[in-house]
Amino acid sequence: MELGERTVAIVGLGYVGLPIALLFAGQGFTVLGLDADRKKISSLQIGRSYLPDIADQQIASAISSGRFSPCMDYERLGEASAIIICVPTPLSAGQLPDLSYLENAAIETGKALSIGQLVVLESSTYPGTTTEVLVPILERESGLTVGKDFHVGYSPERIDPGNKQFAVRDIPKVVSGVTSDCLRRTESIYCEVFQSVVRVSSPEVAEMTKLLENTYRLVNISFINEMAILCDGLGIDLWEAIEAAKTKSFGYSAFYPGPGVGGHCIPVDPQYLQWRAGEFGLKSGFIELSERVNQSMIDYLADRVEGVSESNCSTRTALIYGAAYKKDVDDIRESPSIALMERLQDRGFIVSYHDPLVREVWVNGKRMRSVALTEERLSQSDCVIIMTDHTGIPIDRIVSHARGILDTRNVTAGYSERHIDRVGSGNFGNYRKNPHR
Repeated sequence: MELGERTVAIVGLGYVGLPIALLFAGQGFTVLGLDADRKKISSLQIGRSYLPDIADQQIASAISSGRFSPCMDYERLGEASAIIICVPTPLSAGQLPDLSYLENAAIETGKALSIGQLVVLESSTYPGTTTEVLVPILERESGLTVGKDFHVGYSPERIDPGNKQFAVRDIPKVVSGVTSDCLRRTESIYCEVFQSVVRVSSPEVAEMTKLLENTYRLVNISFINEMAILCDGLGIDLWEAIEAAKTKSFGYSAFYPGPGVGGHCIPVDPQYLQWRAGEFGLKSGFIELSERVNQSMIDYLADRVEGVSESNCSTRTALIYGAAYKKDVDDIRESPSIALMERLQDRGFIVSYHDPLVREVWVNGKRMRSVALTEERLSQSDCVIIMTDHTGIPIDRIVSHARGILDTRNVTAGYSERHIDRVGSGNFGNYRKNPHR
């Protein structure tokens, strides 16, 4: 870095911002962590984490070292040589890009901006956001000029919550800048903390990089889920076919069936790209089709739950294992589990759920709490639906006591019990009740 002080401000301390803040602190930077959520700041100030991937000790250690200071005071942004914005960029109720969090952060940042500072946006967004939305707000609020008085870059976050294989620092960091000097400044600061930094020619390319990554995943996950539906109808075990296809050392990347995509990135980022394309009179047939397939998975799963449940019962019960959208996280954003709970309730099921990481959820406007996974509850539920394959899932207990099981994650592979229905195994329509229940 050319700027003298090794002080960085992180705006937004969620699933992206907090790990980034701790990464910089761990590399010797002084880090100011800002968030509008008072509960988050209060939790951090007493050394308590609110993310499953981050232990309390990591927070306490960073704070006690004096290198990490969580606060809500945007005026302190003037203390930092670089400001990294990691705020949410969700979809609105009308499925349009919602940049309100970014715009608010940009306004507050602009008010505190001083000559020589670097501002980097990490939030996932459509191509053009950095130059068309962020920069004008910063210039208006500060009275300064980008590329002359201050610098702006875009570097898409690549954090994968729950992934123990790849540490944040080891994931190559894509960087860009509004001008060549902005790029040089952005690259310089990230080279201090990441093992590998990848330069691209413009913020638009960097923004597109993130959308490309997640649209690729949406298309392929939706494709493999459609293959699971086909294989179930054809009586073919898709899971076995995938393992065989993986033996080819080129031209194939393995994706696996599941209940549909969730989280902030995969369901949202392609929508940002589709919206941006529409601004230019363009559209993607692949994105449209993938979204339809993904949305149809909930009805497909509900149909299968109907098949597993007792057809002659006036009161049908369903117990869902896992409310989080993926394993080992507590994130329920866009979770297929929530959508399935709502659909089953609409079909007259009494629904409960268990998730060791998610204490409560809101379903059809009502709060539900995670229930204990007792043998009695397992045996009294018409169908247990495995939606999230958390590490430590008590699969033996579930198989031993459940009357019927719908497995969307293939965690029952290897079990031969006849009351198990695995999505993609080719046995849809051939399900038979456990004769011992």
